[in-house]
Amino acid sequence: MNGDFFFPIQLSIQVACMASAVSLILAVLAAYRTVITDGRGSSVLETVYLLPLVLPPSVLGFLLLFVFGMNSPVGRTVELLLGQTILFSKSAAVIAAVIVSFPLMYQSVKTGFAEVNRDIVGASKVDGASNWKAFYHVVLPLAKRSIVMGVILGFTRALGEFGATLMFAGNIPGKTQTISTAIYVALESGESHLAWKYAGVSIGLSFLLLFLMKGLEGRKDG
Repeated sequence: MNGDFFFPIQLSIQVACMASAVSLILAVLAAYRTVITDGRGSSVLETVYLLPLVLPPSVLGFLLLFVFGMNSPVGRTVELLLGQTILFSKSAAVIAAVIVSFPLMYQSVKTGFAEVNRDIVGASKVDGASNWKAFYHVVLPLAKRSIVMGVILGFTRALGEFGATLMFAGNIPGKTQTISTAIYVALESGESHLAWKYAGVSIGLSFLLLFLMKGLEGRKDG
């Protein structure tokens, strides 16, 4: 095994970490609006939030190409600011991973917020806490397990993202090749032994993360 073998693994982990961080921020904000502030139009927004779970990867990839393509206003703005297109880059892989991991993280964070006893939050406000302080010091700590579980689910999903990443970020060795796209290329090239090595790494990482999540669920039930 050499650096060429490890690059897709390292990139996949980096992309999953960055995507999880972005998705967590977005999920907390979205769940806060839905659960804590009872935001109007939540049903419509939630439908939009969850669409990536059911849309084909090819559709997600196409939409990302449309939004960030060089002929789109967003794509031209990004190219003007950064001096280069976002297509077929590490950033593109992160964006694709955010899109697919966000729904899982949102659902978990939302469940955690919904399970927080409203009386406890109300008591903190009676004691003088503002809405923000009550959320930061009461809701977030009480929903911590659900948030962590959401991060694990989102990270695992981002780690295995393939379809949208292939269309939007491409499969450039040493630049945008992730574990999933490396498996695809290995199979296309008839290198099944290499595909099995990458598949083993992916299965092992996913198993460990899901095992950790089940441990958190067990503690919660206990």
